[in-house]
Formats: sequence, C-alpha cells, structure tokens
Amino acid sequence: MFMPSRWGDSRRIKIGLLGGSFNPAHEGHLHISLEAKRRLGLDQVWWLVSPQNPLKPTKGMAGLDERVSTAQSMGLPPWIKVTDIERGLGSDRTWKTLDLLKRRFPKAQFVWLMGADNLTQIPAWSRWSRIFKTVHVAVFDRSPYSHKALSGMASWRFASRRLRASKPLALWQKTQPMWVYVSQRQHSASSSEIRSHYND
Repeated sequence: MFMPSRWGDSRRIKIGLLGGSFNPAHEGHLHISLEAKRRLGLDQVWWLVSPQNPLKPTKGMAGLDERVSTAQSMGLPPWIKVTDIERGLGSDRTWKTLDLLKRRFPKAQFVWLMGADNLTQIPAWSRWSRIFKTVHVAVFDRSPYSHKALSGMASWRFASRRLRASKPLALWQKTQPMWVYVSQRQHSASSSEIRSHYND
C-alpha cells in the first residue's frame, strides 16, 4: 500500500488524482494516466481506490484490499502510486478527500483526472461544484460520452473557466476553478466489460 508522507515546503510536485472503484483496475486506467502525465506534465499519478463509491451497489464489488492488490499487480511504472488513502483519511466523498489532501500536502499541486463519462455524472456527486473550486480538473475524452459531457450541467456551470484544449499545461498557471477537456486516442477497456467476462 502506498501512503504518501509529507514533503518539505520547497517541494512543488504535480500530482494527478485518478479516483474510482477500480473493480478491477485495467488498461484504460493506465491509458488515462499515461496521457495525463504526458499532456499535463505530471510528476506522479495517484490511483485513489475508493473503499465504496456511494453511488454504486455493493453487490459485485470486490473487497478494497483485493482491488488495491489487483491494481498493484499490473506492472505499473513507478510514478503511478496505488493507494487506499481514502480509508486512512476516513473519507467516502471526493470533495472531502480533496480538502484533506490539500491540508496534508499544502505545497503539492493536484489535478483531478476523470473520463468524459464522469463529467456527465458528476452533478450527482456530493458537493460536486466544490471539487472544481478545490483543485484543477482534467477531463479525458471517452467515446461515446463526449457530446453529452460537453453539453451537460457541469460543463455549462463552469463554461467560462474552461481552458483551451491546445494549452493543457497552462492549467498550472490558473487559479481554481479551471478545467480542460483533453482529446485522446480511445481505449476500449472498461471495468464493467471485464467483470462480465468473469461471470460468463
């Protein structure tokens, strides 16, 4: 298990946060992480394996330790850190997790990473607008959700704070709320499809 320690005040590390159930982790998660590192100039990506997503059923959800172990067994590059830090923080809400991480690592620069499908769903999350106001947000294209995501509530709410897609690195020079929609090569892997094969 990866449990980050505090850095000195002079450390300005750029960290992408990829949250989710990871039930199970797959190549699609790795693909977004690789794209995020390349496009956003990240030093690390943390996979925040959620103890239990409150919007997902517990039925069919593998245990947290199993999901963490499966992710760690993928042969990830060393800059991707698999962590169950939300369990240690006692948080099951993204806005709360981000608040706690910002307090614990005040000099780190965080960006929340998510696929376009989550941009359509995020208005159902607890205090979702607070997420945009706490950290930068990078949304990665994921067919066939792109059109729906960019015409949805979250996109409209923060339309004036959307960064030009051609300048994702400029994200770090902006204050929150600020987000960018990143086009990318599509990856077909999904956790639901992988689970369906388990049940065949």
